[in-house]
Amino acid sequence: MTYIIGVDIGTGSTKAVAVNGFGEVVHTIQVSYPTLNPEPTYSEQAPELIWQAFVKCISRTVDFLKEKPEGIVLSSAMHSLIPVDERGNPLMNMITWADNRSASIASRIKESSSGEMIYEQTGMPIHAMSPLCKILWLKENQFHLFKGVFKFISIKEYVWYKLFGVYEADYSIATATGLFDIEKLQWNTNSLTLCGIQAHQLSLLVPTDHTRKEMSSTLAGSLKIASSTPIFIGASDGCMANIGSFAIDPGIAALTIGTSGAIRVANSKPTFNFEAMTFNYCLFKNLFISGGPINNGGIVLKWYAESFLKIKLSTPAEYEVLLGEIKKTNPGANGLIFLPYLLGERAPIWNSDSSGLFFGIRNYHTQAHFTRAVVEGISMALYSIAKAMEESGLKIEKIHVSGGFVHSKIWLQILADIFNKKIYLISPEDASALGAAYLGLKSLGFIKDYKELKPTLNTSFTPDAKNHLLYQKTFLIYERLYKKLKDEMLLVQELRD
Repeated sequence: MTYIIGVDIGTGSTKAVAVNGFGEVVHTIQVSYPTLNPEPTYSEQAPELIWQAFVKCISRTVDFLKEKPEGIVLSSAMHSLIPVDERGNPLMNMITWADNRSASIASRIKESSSGEMIYEQTGMPIHAMSPLCKILWLKENQFHLFKGVFKFISIKEYVWYKLFGVYEADYSIATATGLFDIEKLQWNTNSLTLCGIQAHQLSLLVPTDHTRKEMSSTLAGSLKIASSTPIFIGASDGCMANIGSFAIDPGIAALTIGTSGAIRVANSKPTFNFEAMTFNYCLFKNLFISGGPINNGGIVLKWYAESFLKIKLSTPAEYEVLLGEIKKTNPGANGLIFLPYLLGERAPIWNSDSSGLFFGIRNYHTQAHFTRAVVEGISMALYSIAKAMEESGLKIEKIHVSGGFVHSKIWLQILADIFNKKIYLISPEDASALGAAYLGLKSLGFIKDYKELKPTLNTSFTPDAKNHLLYQKTFLIYERLYKKLKDEMLLVQELRD
């Protein structure tokens, strides 16, 4: 059987999706790994465990399908940082996107005279997630380690180096560093000067369809593929999700909720909004993916279920039971409003010190109301990004969704009602891994256009005008609550143990 493997190297796991020449999914696999939190604001992972998960995903897929793939395409989470020595050995654990140790540095850069210039040159929000800020933190706090670094790389570059022994970074992952000039498609001199490094300490830049072959026979044997199998460097998970969701035409937004969440739309040029700091990631030379991410997606629902309800959530069926409670309540949760900022927040408020809040609690509120408020709060966080995007000139006419939450019809309807847009569920599979596989099909000539793969039948959810009007009133309070309590969110940290 002819097939392509798309591999998404994610924050909690690596996932592989195998598709045949018609784009039909023939196998999926997922291998998880832990996140370490040595300090309250730290988020780290062991690069070697992620590499092992990558190897398992490929080899087990080949074992299952009993044929070798025609090609492999990579997708990966953004904003990771691994300092390595001259032999490619990590000098510390990988710092993930969720790490917040450089929050004060990000604030300092954002408020400086060069903050807006750096944002517009790189298209990358100035935030603790940015490798720009992480590198500067290492310089200021672990200078002995900093001065011994041979290369600063991402997890995808680490995997690529393990495969081929070269340091290369695709434009998409590079755009997510805060170190890349999105107009010139080269490392940004002002960013490098700011964090005190040289361009040779970063990888060689390549387009997202860049490919290599001829790995060592030993490594090919471990992966159970042919040594000559073409492997494409691919793009970031966000950009790949737009391909996998068939959202690379203007006006079609891709909305993803996994551990975190994001909403993104394709555009032929970058679109800037310094206040909301929408991102602009380069997918291809003349195609940018613009939008914004939230920290608080499915992880918030999981926290709520496990901490308050003592319910473990691991399977779609368990999520469906919990979310089924929402059916007992009406939109708006009877006046109960939830700000989901448990992990601080990225777009559009970009405040690492923000915190969560239930507001309007009365004695008639039940567990079902709290569950609905959590889901509505996460959804409104994404809506606030879409609102900023449209105010910046980006059109959103309809939304294609992906991520673990897509199994919940009631959540999808809530999104349709809040956004007042038609919501389309294109595929329940991982959109990033699927997008990577689609890129492989196109690059290898199996298809000429991604539209050839789009299914003719989609599940859709139409907004309810009455519910949208109620949600608009709720959203005004939602926005005001944060603005009024922003200072208190900072002060309350002094009371924590």
